[in-house]
Amino acid sequence: MFNPTKHFAGVSLLSAAVVLAGASAIFGQSSSTKDRWLHVRVINSDNKGETVRVNIPLELAENVLPTINKNHLHNGKVTIDQAHMNDVDVRALINAIRTAKDGEYVTVQGADQDVRVAKEGGRLLVRVKDNKSSKSNKSEVDIKIPMHVIDALFSAGKDELDVVAGLHALASLGDTELVSVKSDDSTVRVWMDSKNSSD
Repeated sequence: MFNPTKHFAGVSLLSAAVVLAGASAIFGQSSSTKDRWLHVRVINSDNKGETVRVNIPLELAENVLPTINKNHLHNGKVTIDQAHMNDVDVRALINAIRTAKDGEYVTVQGADQDVRVAKEGGRLLVRVKDNKSSKSNKSEVDIKIPMHVIDALFSAGKDELDVVAGLHALASLGDTELVSVKSDDSTVRVWMDSKNSSD
């Protein structure tokens, strides 16, 4: 069974590293860039009780992004592996969502999980809630992505995501939460604001 907490915790940290690496290439020329920070916080509630806080100024990310050319990440862009797209035209799907009215597009209520995909106020929202009876397995994942950020991400070539363009679009929003993962053994939060430390 898919465990969203473990999956999204890892994805959140990896995404944060990519975003951190790429963020400044977009914002370095802007005077407000100096005030923008990307934050990742992971709190483990297990017997070790570790907390990880990552606070990266977008200026720093500007200098790091051009230096990373590994695997799918190169020059601020991420190559999409078409083998994992299952013959879905993602660009057509994104265009359809962009032009559609706000609403709840997908709702799946099951014994194991509830899943909700919606568009509200110009944001694509994804929520996965674990309903398992075992307390130790319960988790909740919330992802909030502004549509203009999605458009910017897909502005690169056919098989690429433009991380730099996505971050540039994200910076125009001001303070915003992107990912929240809550479970009995850990919480993960990814957000952007003007503070130089986590709350």
